[in-house]
Amino acid sequence: MPKVRTKSYDYGQTEIDSLTAADPVMGEALTRLGRLERVVIPDLFAALIHAMVGQLISAKAAQTIWERLQDRCGEMTAQRLAGLSADEIQRCGMTMKKAVSIHNIARLVAQGDVHLDELRDMSDQEVIAKLTALPGVGRWTAEMLLIHSLERPDVVSWGDIAIRRGMMKPYGLETLTKEQFDRFRQRYSPHGTVASIYLWEISFE
Repeated sequence: MPKVRTKSYDYGQTEIDSLTAADPVMGEALTRLGRLERVVIPDLFAALIHAMVGQLISAKAAQTIWERLQDRCGEMTAQRLAGLSADEIQRCGMTMKKAVSIHNIARLVAQGDVHLDELRDMSDQEVIAKLTALPGVGRWTAEMLLIHSLERPDVVSWGDIAIRRGMMKPYGLETLTKEQFDRFRQRYSPHGTVASIYLWEISFE
């Protein structure tokens, strides 16, 4: 069965040099960890469903459910997914609430009520506003789509526990306030997404 096409997030020496100059602690992590690959799903619909599958569960569990959902769909399109019942989607291993939200979004896209390609021409904040109007999509899910499909360069998600943990570790912080987070985020700008890729890795070390 065809699997969803993926690629790696595109970044290079410019981003690494900028982050190293802006923050020596981040620079040390960049040097120590070397180049990291981050999977991107160019297809917006597939990327949105992938992000929804990953809500509030571990990356390992999300990958298992995602594989099952792809196997059940055959091809990850709105038409195929809308053709499944919420019960069939739920049996891939997710909550019924999440399955219903995924089914409803698939139906809206398949019917032409939602046009995800419009997101490509929107600002980050416009994308977040558009997506969070959909059932079962919060700010974190929208931010994951900004990173893992649209490849927007400056996204650091406060709502991502692993990113917050990855931010606390190298700076020796016991806690992290939103104010502290925002200071780091501004320091990483305009290459926050590359910083996020490394913060994810640091959080699991």
